[in-house]
Amino acid sequence: MIRFCYSLLASCLLFMNSQVLRAQEELNRLDANGKKHGKWVEYFDKSSLSLKYEGRFHHGRRVGLFKYYQEGLKQPVALMEFDTTSKTANVKYLSQKGKIISQGEMQDQQRTGLWTYFHKNSNKVMMTETYKDGKLHGPKKVFYDNGTLAEEANYLEGNLEGSRKLHSVKGVVLEDLTYRNGELHGPAKFFNGKGELMSEGQYRDNKHHGTWRYYENGKLKEEKIFK
Repeated sequence: MIRFCYSLLASCLLFMNSQVLRAQEELNRLDANGKKHGKWVEYFDKSSLSLKYEGRFHHGRRVGLFKYYQEGLKQPVALMEFDTTSKTANVKYLSQKGKIISQGEMQDQQRTGLWTYFHKNSNKVMMTETYKDGKLHGPKKVFYDNGTLAEEANYLEGNLEGSRKLHSVKGVVLEDLTYRNGELHGPAKFFNGKGELMSEGQYRDNKHHGTWRYYENGKLKEEKIFK
């Protein structure tokens, strides 16, 4: 009876060891063309103590959920869910407490479409941006932690383009500016915290141009001409 128990225990241990070895063998495999295939786990160092990423490849292509880590940190700093039919991935950047810092889509490792950023220690939206081919392209909005709009602007291929407005925490417009190719160019107005016009004029190539008017208590105080 004792010999039978020992024999059974040895068989169980042998089976468990074979399963562990098999699982280890299934990690970090390459297909016949030398491309990553199956589950992969990589580390920052040879000691295998600091995880770099973990996820699954299908003949060199990332599929499903990937977890990315920062060296020395235990919790993932990014989660990427790769679409099996396209090169698009849904991305979330995380704090070490698991809170979402920002989220959006990436295509060919470049940001695309709408990205949302959140205030620290809060689920309230701090900023929204629009990307195309990794560059800001489209509307951008920034919010105070009370939800009030702080800034609204538009981008074209990475540069400010068109109207840009800055607001106070009470919702008052403080600056109403115009941009062209990332530079101030066009009409501009500046207001105080009460919404009263303080100055107005034109910019050309990031410099004051033409007649600028300055106000005090709602009345014209001074005019200056810039060339």
